[in-house]
Amino acid sequence: MSIQQVQSRGIFHGLPVYPPEVSGLTAIITGANGISGHYMLRVLSQDPQRWSKIYCLSRRPPLIPGGLPPNAQHIPLDFLKDPQDIASGLHAAGVTHVDHIFFYSYIQPPPKQGSTALWSDADEMVRLNSLLLTNFLAALPLAGLRPTRFMLQTGAKHYGVHLGPVKQPQEEDVDARVELEPNFYYPQEDAVFAYCRGALSGSSQKECGWAVGMPGAILGAVPDAAMNLCYPLAVYASVCRRLGQPLRFPGDVPAWQMGSSMSSAMLNAYMEEWMVLAGPKDQRYNVCDASAFAWEGFWPRLAGWYGLEWRGPVEEGYVEAETRFAPRKFGGKGTVRRSFSLTQWAKTEEVQKAWRELADEWGLRETELREPNRVFGFADGTLCRAGPLNFSMDKSRKFGWHGFVDTSESIFEVFNDFVRMKMIPPVPKVNVSFNGGISS
Repeated sequence: MSIQQVQSRGIFHGLPVYPPEVSGLTAIITGANGISGHYMLRVLSQDPQRWSKIYCLSRRPPLIPGGLPPNAQHIPLDFLKDPQDIASGLHAAGVTHVDHIFFYSYIQPPPKQGSTALWSDADEMVRLNSLLLTNFLAALPLAGLRPTRFMLQTGAKHYGVHLGPVKQPQEEDVDARVELEPNFYYPQEDAVFAYCRGALSGSSQKECGWAVGMPGAILGAVPDAAMNLCYPLAVYASVCRRLGQPLRFPGDVPAWQMGSSMSSAMLNAYMEEWMVLAGPKDQRYNVCDASAFAWEGFWPRLAGWYGLEWRGPVEEGYVEAETRFAPRKFGGKGTVRRSFSLTQWAKTEEVQKAWRELADEWGLRETELREPNRVFGFADGTLCRAGPLNFSMDKSRKFGWHGFVDTSESIFEVFNDFVRMKMIPPVPKVNVSFNGGISS
């Protein structure tokens, strides 16, 4: 019989309790100014005794209210540069030791010419994001650094969910790679696997294990709103309230009722900390809230926060689009049906004018809804999927991970973080309730 201790921190429950001797560790967080790196910094900085030093590597410093925590140091580095330049930057900053590395660096290239699809230039995504990782890996031995564990974050596209309907549920050690088109996650994984194998050679070499975390749609608040579901949802609800319009759902009944594994950035970070400290090495994990979530349940709740009437799927008037592939290999391709798209909605003059008024009234950072394709395209894809995102968490539970957050509570907290960052107007909070949770 084994006994585990778990704890709650705010809305996050079932979090591990680590023994006091797990202390004095040094971490490197790459991509520390992005959504995942930002929240990993927040999680590690909660325990300065456990994490005595955190090196944040990114071209721009993380935007932390009040500045970086005392145990953190930002090192400006560009991973597209030569590995020797990266190693020299690490050496100049005094980095002589690292226990664990959390890799979140990512570049989103623009879509192919003539396309608005976020990930249409798959070849360029592979080239750039593979280079980010391989340059950094090559720099580590040049800088004399050898971690105990290397954590790489990829995502749900590992299963091909962006290409069409996939097998249900998604299982880490069962589902094969989907190689219908280039996917930068796969060469990134192979590079990390090769690096860790090389780390085992030589009697003076420290063993290096790997971990791969695969979240779904990430829920969090950072200044860059691209590929962030929460920001466009908050903008949509805020503008609907301004215009006195109901909160309309753009998808059909299957999309309305489709289960979707959401991944709160804070819980992701707690789990990825667990991966390097307590999880067995050389494992790939799904990373999600473990909260039952579908738009049918959440949409009325979102409308309630803003005091809005809401509308579910309509009876007719959809534009249909067939997915490019059928990754599940049976049943044909999938079909996505929309009555409207948030991307096109955000481009209308009525919406742009309403947002300018809101931005002026509340002193928001962005006075214009810039780059609608980049900001709202991800929300369109998440609201209207060709098939469920249904992460199996069986593997991580068997290994001892029991973390959980109510996705609706998490989204509400993220909205309020955006308010504090002056990115959205205040949430009216007309009707806020969660089952067994808070109410106001």
